[in-house]
Amino acid sequence: MPPKFDPNEIKIVYLRAVGGEVGATSSLAPKIGPLGLSPKKVGDDIAKSTQDWKGLKVTVKLTIQNRQAKIDVVPSAASLIIKALKEPPRDRKKQKNIKHNGNITMEQVIDVARTMRERSMAHHLSGTVKEILGTCQSIGCTVDKAHPHDKIDEINSGEITIPDE
Repeated sequence: MPPKFDPNEIKIVYLRAVGGEVGATSSLAPKIGPLGLSPKKVGDDIAKSTQDWKGLKVTVKLTIQNRQAKIDVVPSAASLIIKALKEPPRDRKKQKNIKHNGNITMEQVIDVARTMRERSMAHHLSGTVKEILGTCQSIGCTVDKAHPHDKIDEINSGEITIPDE
């Protein structure tokens, strides 16, 4: 049965995928099957384009035009922080409930905030940095060997100044 949409029209589909792994085609099929794409081929393409996010869950943006899928990785704040921690890739089937108790620098937090800037709800970069510090707190890592919430308090009091953009 032919697809029920104009093939020249651009469709955008967002998926959550584990980096470097071929996702289950059964979960891809209902989303991209009606668009006239092969779930197995798209799954292989996603695995290939997410190799540098091995073992981390990332959001993948599929831009579909003329029955061709263009794949972009849209990392979340948590995946960017875990990548900044430089942890070795883990096997999801064997290691469960892992603790990310590493340490990152304030410069790395600001770099992650700049990456997330366009998707942030904050008016200024300092607000985005506070959002990233909150994510650090929920992951369980420290920033400059201090608790992330202490860094948020220092930004609020003016002890730490965040450059504008």
